[in-house]
Amino acid sequence: MNLKDTFFACGSRKTATAKVWLAPGSGRVKINRRTGPDYFGQTGLLEVVQAPFRVTGTKDRFDLISSVQGGGISAQAGAISLGVARALVIYDPELRKTLKSAELLKRDPREKERMKYGLAKRRKRFQWTKR
Repeated sequence: MNLKDTFFACGSRKTATAKVWLAPGSGRVKINRRTGPDYFGQTGLLEVVQAPFRVTGTKDRFDLISSVQGGGISAQAGAISLGVARALVIYDPELRKTLKSAELLKRDPREKERMKYGLAKRRKRFQWTKR
C-alpha cells in the first residue's frame, strides 16, 4: 500500500474511535486485520460501514482498512462510517455536499449519562414514602 495514494481520517461514536484508510482497490473491507463480514457477522452493520460508499457511488473504487477500538460493535460501525465519510471528503471535496445531505458527516453527540449521587440509576429515584 503506497501512502501517497491513501486517504486517512478518524471517526468516533460513543466511546468507539476508528482510524480509517482508503486505498484505491476493488472494495475489500478490513477491520482490525479481519474481513468485514467476519468482524461484524450477520448483523447488517457492514451496511452501515458502507453507507458513504453507496451514497457517493464509490463502492468498488476503494479498499477500506480500519483500526477500531472501544465501545460495542454498533458504535464501532458508526465510528468507521464517519471516518469513511471524512476520508471521502479528503479524496474529493465535491462529495461533501452529497454526504452532508445524507447526514453522514455528523458526529452523533449522544454519550452515556453519568451516575448521580442520591439516585438509584442515572435518573431513577428511590421510592419516596410520606410516613
